[in-house]
Amino acid sequence: MFFWDQHKTITSCYEKVTGSVCEKYQLTHMEYDILMFLHNNPQHNTAAEIVKVRKSTKSHVSSSLKNLESRGLIERIQSADNKKHIEIVLLNKADRIIEDGIKAQKEFAKIALDGLTVEEKHICKEVFHKICENADKYMR
Repeated sequence: MFFWDQHKTITSCYEKVTGSVCEKYQLTHMEYDILMFLHNNPQHNTAAEIVKVRKSTKSHVSSSLKNLESRGLIERIQSADNKKHIEIVLLNKADRIIEDGIKAQKEFAKIALDGLTVEEKHICKEVFHKICENADKYMR
């Protein structure tokens, strides 16, 4: 089996670990991922940036943002000078979800990186970053 065929195992593990948070707060994985993305990447706080950076579909992001907004977890704020620029802000109601999400992400990292030395973890991150850059470059 080629190493790239195993990426689904990593994704499945992540979804299993974070699934308890999704269940607890009745979130889809996409809604959970968007909340955590906004928390971890506050500089990418528009729907267009979520789509671009996360490589998600516009329709999934749009429907997830509607659900999150209707539940009072996020707010969309329209720019005064540019009506098309709408920033997404996490609201206090999302704080508990974010806290549990951070714990789940740390648990996933612990599981995925178990047995690796500090140096191996560093090398793994560097190599993974290069692989992603290469794939990104090809996709452009």
